[in-house]
Amino acid sequence: MVLDESSAELRKARLAGVAAFVGTTIEWYDFFIFTTASGLIFGKIFFPSLSPATGALAAFATLWVGYVGRPLGGLLFGHIGDRIGRKPALIITLLLMGAGTTAVGLLPTFQQVGIAAPALLAFLRVLQGVALGGEWGGAVLIASETAPEDRRISFGNFAQQGTPAGAMLSTLAFIPVAALPANSFASWGWRLPFLFSAVLVVVGLVVRLKIEDPPEFAQARDRKELAKVPSVEVFRYSAGALALGIGACAVGIGMSGIKNPFILAWATTDLGVARAVMLNILLVTTVVQFVTQPFAAHCARRFGALRVMAGSLVATLAVLVPTFVLIGTAVPVLVGLGLCLLMATQSGYYAILAGFLSSMFPVRVRYTGISLSYQLAGTVFGAIPVVAQLLLTATGQVWASVAFYAGVVLLTLVSVIAIVRRTGGGARAARADVLGRTAV
Repeated sequence: MVLDESSAELRKARLAGVAAFVGTTIEWYDFFIFTTASGLIFGKIFFPSLSPATGALAAFATLWVGYVGRPLGGLLFGHIGDRIGRKPALIITLLLMGAGTTAVGLLPTFQQVGIAAPALLAFLRVLQGVALGGEWGGAVLIASETAPEDRRISFGNFAQQGTPAGAMLSTLAFIPVAALPANSFASWGWRLPFLFSAVLVVVGLVVRLKIEDPPEFAQARDRKELAKVPSVEVFRYSAGALALGIGACAVGIGMSGIKNPFILAWATTDLGVARAVMLNILLVTTVVQFVTQPFAAHCARRFGALRVMAGSLVATLAVLVPTFVLIGTAVPVLVGLGLCLLMATQSGYYAILAGFLSSMFPVRVRYTGISLSYQLAGTVFGAIPVVAQLLLTATGQVWASVAFYAGVVLLTLVSVIAIVRRTGGGARAARADVLGRTAV
């Protein structure tokens, strides 16, 4: 009987993990196609009067406003998820993201409606940010809270796998349209990946309608132990954990910002690497991330979350200079090698981040707590490609941008260590995944 119950629990956890993975894949696809388009075309069609470098900077600024919407989504859907349920929040976020992304594919250009075009683009990016701000935390909790308590960090990686999967889909969507003649790509080709979002949303809804709220949350709801205003409780009683969580998420936010818009634009604009070549390279890096993250989650169960996260971040610092030296050669094979090095080291940290954060907050405010940690980090560190581009434009050299990103990695490393030492949440999660005993 115990074995049957255990098997049923694992089956339910795997279903929740698949639902988290499918949903986050679609959400990140939507978010990343905007990122890719900002590096390839948005500067030219929404800011045509600016120079290429300034137009890229303006496109990156539009990209960043999505991070402004993410804390709003964290607050809104954190409240829904902590007061009503994880499932309702996740269904709404999926619909909201799909509507905003599809609308981007229907936007007029600057030449057609003037300043209204970039204004509408920015608004829809904010809408995407609000949706993703509620999506990530809910997906993490659907996967991790449904899992056995000794495997929560491992199952949290189901949601994290949606990031590289969404990135792969977004890159695959752009590879064929980027091969179109320049005029066709600029007029209608770039729109197709955005319009395809409507199809993916239907798939996501079918999967998500089958899941249930995690037992731990459902029990707290039945006992009427939920917070009346989760955000107030987080800021009042968990402000320190929230601040450390924001710092711990810096590289989680920055790893996509430094790769897709910044390096993509630098390589295709300044180094002369062909657009199609860079998209293929980015596709390979997402495959590397998709493969290495489960391995890192497995290592966390064996050696501890802190050791794997810290080791991953130290390795990232070690490969930063070699990565940019390799990219600077503009030789496709070496560019790909450099980016794969950077992605492989960061992936070890990112795989564990979700489960690590979820251990920091009690169930009554957990959706709000981890959402605000990640999404406030998005608001602050989502500007990484903007700052990196400013430094590149001002100095004419990439090394100031590299030094800036190294500082972001150091901040994340310090924050992760401080979480374990000061809150104990990450430490408990690490011990649970290593030793197989209750963490929360």
